[in-house]
Amino acid sequence: LVALVLLFRQQNAARSTPGNPGAVVSKDLYDTIRAQSETLRSDLNQREQELRDAHAQLAAREQQIYHLETTLRGQKAEVEQLQQRFKTEFENIANRLLEEKSQRFSDQNMQQLQTVLSPLKEKIREFEEQVDRKFLEETREKSSLKKEIEQLHQLNQQLSQDAHNLASALKGQSKVQGDWGEFQLETLLENSGLQKGIHFFSQMTFRDDEGQAKRPDFIIQLPDNKHLVVDAKVSLTAFERYYNTDSPEERDRFLKAHISSLRSHVDNLSRTNYQMLYQINTPDYLLLFVPLENALSIAAQADPKLFTDALDRNIVLVTTSSLLATMRTVAHLWKQEKQARSVLEIARQSGLLYDKFVSFVEDLKTIGARLDNARTAYDEAMNKLVSATRPGDTLIGKAEKIRELGARATKSLPQELIDQGTDNEPLTEP
Repeated sequence: LVALVLLFRQQNAARSTPGNPGAVVSKDLYDTIRAQSETLRSDLNQREQELRDAHAQLAAREQQIYHLETTLRGQKAEVEQLQQRFKTEFENIANRLLEEKSQRFSDQNMQQLQTVLSPLKEKIREFEEQVDRKFLEETREKSSLKKEIEQLHQLNQQLSQDAHNLASALKGQSKVQGDWGEFQLETLLENSGLQKGIHFFSQMTFRDDEGQAKRPDFIIQLPDNKHLVVDAKVSLTAFERYYNTDSPEERDRFLKAHISSLRSHVDNLSRTNYQMLYQINTPDYLLLFVPLENALSIAAQADPKLFTDALDRNIVLVTTSSLLATMRTVAHLWKQEKQARSVLEIARQSGLLYDKFVSFVEDLKTIGARLDNARTAYDEAMNKLVSATRPGDTLIGKAEKIRELGARATKSLPQELIDQGTDNEPLTEP
């Protein structure tokens, strides 16, 4: 806007005469300034709409995070209830077993029980840590989401300013312009939250059906093994001359050259047929990235068919702001993909935990049955020692009679067994 005002003053001063200081700007200059003003107003409206869309996306994402946090809190409460229930049941079972079978548990049985309990305890601990870690991740993402939205506008302004500052250094050097465009594109992808070598790849070489080498600038990896192809194209030479000339005729000529350069980039990219490569699962269109938004905006203002003609060739023209919003969406899709995988892993671990608990309960039932069998066998053996059809005719009673008859012995039976074996009631014959 400052440049337009200065241009306005220069033109006014050039057209003024000493005898006529109040001379007005020509209609052509007025129309030019008016067109530039409309362009700036259109850009401002577009930025405001993007900001409103970003706020709407923020509200939707906060609602999603709220529901996810509610679900995680419910799952955590269920896990805590399940853990408390397991703990109570384990304590009850252990207490009952210790009270009823404490004298019959050997060291080996205790080791077997510990072998069963230790993996289950470890699984419960890992499950709790995983749920807590997931809850903390969601909380951090929620707090950083607002900062990312605020940084969106600042990042856009910074990239545009950097591009404008480098314009003078890039004049007339096509190779340098191309490298700079690729650098700007890679920086934008990284600032969107994507990681090189994981979410996007640069300068990968492929072979088409005829064996010719194809090398897209960047390939964006999407969930479900899908891709987006983005090529960076920079047209600064004619655009810089268009801005720096004061001649209306020269400005018109350089603007046409600038539009022709953009159309040439569209034609060249459409002929690459990257979307036909079998190694890439991409839609039918390619993204052509123009780092300078003003360069594309002015060209589209002068040539309204520029975007539609590019779409007819399966090329979508994008700038810093539009591509940044798209890549932020891609980064969010990857976060959702990670969350979905985490939920599936939690469900899988829960199933394993439940199966392990069922096996543990079955082992406890087996141990209880074996203890009952041991108790029955013990009672039967003791019954044979102290019971008989006639008083004193038990194994204990006969053994004591042998000792009383003079058998040499260094030990004696417990008195309570002797009393049971000599004072028993006769068994009833069946």
